Amino acid sequence: MKTSMKRNLYILIGVIVLIGIAIYQNAGPGIQSVFRHEEPMPTETGPKAGLLAPPFSLQGLDGKEYHVGGEQDKAILLNFWATWCDPCKEETPVLNELAEKYKDKLNIYGVNVTKNDQEKNVPEFIKKYNVIFPVMLDTKADIYEKMYRVIAYPTNVLIDKHGVIQEVILGTLPPNELEKKVKKLVKR
Repeated sequence: MKTSMKRNLYILIGVIVLIGIAIYQNAGPGIQSVFRHEEPMPTETGPKAGLLAPPFSLQGLDGKEYHVGGEQDKAILLNFWATWCDPCKEETPVLNELAEKYKDKLNIYGVNVTKNDQEKNVPEFIKKYNVIFPVMLDTKADIYEKMYRVIAYPTNVLIDKHGVIQEVILGTLPPNELEKKVKKLVKR
C-alpha cells in the first residue's frame, strides 16, 4: 500500500510540473515577465563593450567640467582625435550633424589627445571645422592610453545612459552606419 501511495504521489507531482510548464509556455508575455531574469548591470570597468565606462572628469575648452562614467541623463559618444589626423577631419562634420540632430538624447565629447598633438593647433581646428560639441584636452594621454587603451585615431566609444560601453569603433564609419549605431544607442 505504501509503495502505491508513493507512486501516486510521484505521478501527481509530475502532472503538476507538466501543467505548470504548459501554463507558462502558453500564458503569453504577462506571466513570462514575472519569471524573466534581467541581466545585472556590470560591475567591472574597462575599455570594451559590456563593461562600465572608466569614469573621468576633464575641463573643456569652454571652461566647463565634463564627466564620463556612471548614470547620465543622455548617452555619450566619446570621440578621441588629433588635429593632424585626416580621418578625424573627415569625421568632424558628421559628428557635428549628430550632435545637433540628437542633442536631446546624446552628448558628444571630443577628447583631443594632446600628448600626441600640439595644443596650439586645437583652437584652430575647432574654428576651421566649426566644432559644436565640447572638446577636452587629454594632455598626458592618461584617458586615451591608460583608461580606455585606445590605439587608433579616431576612436569613438558609445556609452549608454547607464554608463555601460555599447561599442568601441576604431577608425571612421560611413555616416549612415555611425548614425544607425547612435540611433540604437539612444534607444537603450
